[in-house]
Amino acid sequence: MLKIAHIGHPILRERAREVGASELADPAMQTFIDDLYETMRDANGAGIAAPQVHRSIRVCIVEVQANPRYPYMPNIPLTIMINPVITLLGKGTFQNYEGCLSVPNLRGLVARSARIELSYLDRTGMDQKQTLVGLSAGVFQHECDHLDGKLFVDRVTDTTSLTTWADFERFHMASFVARMNALVDREGS
Repeated sequence: MLKIAHIGHPILRERAREVGASELADPAMQTFIDDLYETMRDANGAGIAAPQVHRSIRVCIVEVQANPRYPYMPNIPLTIMINPVITLLGKGTFQNYEGCLSVPNLRGLVARSARIELSYLDRTGMDQKQTLVGLSAGVFQHECDHLDGKLFVDRVTDTTSLTTWADFERFHMASFVARMNALVDREGS
């Protein structure tokens, strides 16, 4: 497992550099991607970005499959992104309760675009593009923020929404899930 950097570490505030084609093809990079994935799975993350494990490169991973930290999240297939670029589609937003492996035991409301287009290279260097909506779009925006030196706490506009994990589950999760179900009905997963 790779060591996760926590809020306050300078690497989390740097803009990560792009990964070149020859670097992506290097077996050491492929091993790093595998290690990054295993670290995310071990920590029950919905995603993880290379800066979170002390590597300032534009690589991040998302996967949600019945995650115990996010029981309300839709399943998202394993997506390994190299040099991802997000394009916002429309002006619709939603308030997403977010947490982060680099900000332990804290959650807060963040305004996220309800619909995005994501372009990236997969781990083999092939161009990929997909449209994402709702909570899924929020997860990808969160992970890509890490590549630009942003943490979810930078985007929290109402600090009174900050809560521990336990109090999120106790006081906020039911109403959040109801709002997200309405969003899914309107926008899709």
